[in-house]
Amino acid sequence: MQIKLGDSELKVMHVLWAEGDATAKYISAVMTDKYGWNINTTYSLLKRCIKKGAVQRYEPNFMCHALVSREEIQKQETANFLEKFFDSSSDKLFSTLLGQKNLSRSQVERIEQLISQLERESDEL
Repeated sequence: MQIKLGDSELKVMHVLWAEGDATAKYISAVMTDKYGWNINTTYSLLKRCIKKGAVQRYEPNFMCHALVSREEIQKQETANFLEKFFDSSSDKLFSTLLGQKNLSRSQVERIEQLISQLERESDEL
């Protein structure tokens, strides 16, 4: 099931992913401190997340529980990004990233490690 979350909804989800279950009041306080949002804004966004199936509300105290993980949303958003900008082609994305030539040596080494790991995993299949 794909859940499309807007940028503001994702900010709310980040609190739940970082903190675990939390009250709407607590989430609102975090959003006020971090972004200057008022309580109504946060509650409206939470209700949208509930309607979309990303958050479950339970009592007491308007407790909120994330129904989707950060990793699930990252995979969905990555697939959407690849489709939108790179015709669903990972190699086109990496070609663009590597073509910028502003990667540090440690970043290049990390990419090489990831590629080696993927090659080992595919050989095991």
